[in-house]
Amino acid sequence: MIYYLAPMEGLTGYAFRNTLNRRFSGITKYYSPFISPDGSGKFKSGSMRDILPENNSGINLVPQVLCNASEQFIGAAKLFGEMGYKEVNLNAGCPSGTVVPKHKGAGMLADIQGLDRFLEEIFSHTDIKISVKTRLGVEDSLHFPEILEVYNKYPIHELTVHARNRAGQYKSPVELSAFKYAVENSKNPLCYNGNIFSSEELGNLLKVTPCEKVMVGRGMCANPALVRQLNGGSALEKGELRDFLDELSAALVSSGLSEHFTLARLKELWYYMQDMFPGGEKNIKQLKRAKYLSDYNSALDALFSENCFNPHCKFRG
Repeated sequence: MIYYLAPMEGLTGYAFRNTLNRRFSGITKYYSPFISPDGSGKFKSGSMRDILPENNSGINLVPQVLCNASEQFIGAAKLFGEMGYKEVNLNAGCPSGTVVPKHKGAGMLADIQGLDRFLEEIFSHTDIKISVKTRLGVEDSLHFPEILEVYNKYPIHELTVHARNRAGQYKSPVELSAFKYAVENSKNPLCYNGNIFSSEELGNLLKVTPCEKVMVGRGMCANPALVRQLNGGSALEKGELRDFLDELSAALVSSGLSEHFTLARLKELWYYMQDMFPGGEKNIKQLKRAKYLSDYNSALDALFSENCFNPHCKFRG
């Protein structure tokens, strides 16, 4: 099985990717959180910093673009090609309420003919490999066969299917039957995405359909050793998790983030990791309330000194 790291805005930036890559093995390809050009086709400096080759040394990184204007995507693809990248990813799956109404991300799936025109334009004017990350539809998955027919018209380097519609956000059950349909009908290489937190979920997928590539996102935030475990390796140890968190904290500060934003990133990560510490709710609440890194680290010391770590507890959402 081949594993990719999913792009997660605010979480899987280069500080996280580098720390994960150093501490844990198993990820073949990393996708950057989406970069969205402004009206003139330019990117924010922070977004560009995240994909600079010098900030991703030794990592197989694919920049992901969120836009609905073909000329902007074509310009971005050209820029990334000049930076040395061989692949660019189109985000046609983001379910955010600030994205979809602008007909970006999963919002592109509401206009299947428009999606077709967009793809025709970018594949006609781009030399770099183009991969796509998609959902099954907007309000439901009834139109997924039509969406897949559109994707089949183009030489997509890899099609990652998040097996939910946009309305399901991250709460609804994944539709493994829809991914099976993709396996049976896609003309392009496929990658599965959606709710892989343990070997059990991976087994459920493989019971329904063959699959060679899996993209994991929230599962890796909840347990950075997940891919190692999926590959039959050992469970996450408390000591190595603490080392990972300490190195990540230092990397976030070194990347230029302020103490405030470093804390925000770490606290967001704890939303996913907290279920591995049953009984540690008091200290987790303290670290989430921390206003300074010193307070955060004190709460972290207290949490890790307690005997409440269970790496087999899954994220409950």
